[in-house]
Amino acid sequence: MDNLTLVIPAKFESTTLPVVLKEIKDLKLNCKKIVVVPNYDEETLKVLENTDCEILIQKGEGFGNALIEGLNHSTTEFSCIFNADGSFDPKYLDQMLEKNKNNFEFVFSTRYKKPGGSDDDTFLTFIGNYFFTFLCKVLFRLNITDVLYTYVMGKTTAFQELGLKYNDFTFCVELPIKAKFKSLRMFDFPSYERPRISGKKKVNELKDGFLILISILRLFIFKK
Repeated sequence: MDNLTLVIPAKFESTTLPVVLKEIKDLKLNCKKIVVVPNYDEETLKVLENTDCEILIQKGEGFGNALIEGLNHSTTEFSCIFNADGSFDPKYLDQMLEKNKNNFEFVFSTRYKKPGGSDDDTFLTFIGNYFFTFLCKVLFRLNITDVLYTYVMGKTTAFQELGLKYNDFTFCVELPIKAKFKSLRMFDFPSYERPRISGKKKVNELKDGFLILISILRLFIFKK
């Protein structure tokens, strides 16, 4: 898997990140890892000392910005967005990579196709995801079933050519919608979301839900 880079946003993840990196190492996944960290997060930077990760100091702010900076920095053939909180299971990476090699530009993980599922989804996030996925299907004919889930692998050049610019959690809808604009091939891959190891989600369901709705409508009207 030396042709794959994991892009890992890791703001205030000093507790969870070492566990995630150890799991990847134990699975003998020979992939590169770019960990994107803001320069004020000294604890996370400290736990990255003496690891084989490439540390990328985030220049901007926000979840989406961290991913954009990491993806634009990647040089391998394939890249995969990977959380630092332990919720993404790395056992799927081999299968996702095979799908990516099989004439798909992107592989989008989904919790809503069997045998996928989630131990971290709340009733509110489930309803919100269902609504936004349905809305994207109606407006853009987007045929993925979990539009807010960012466990996504793709060809690095495909990520970089989309012109991604949404710096917050609205990145999660910008990515598949802009891929659809370019008629790129997407595969819906069932996976199971685990509970995060510790801490709390950084998503504010109501605030970020409103911003996601506005972003979907903006993309529908202005196509950018």
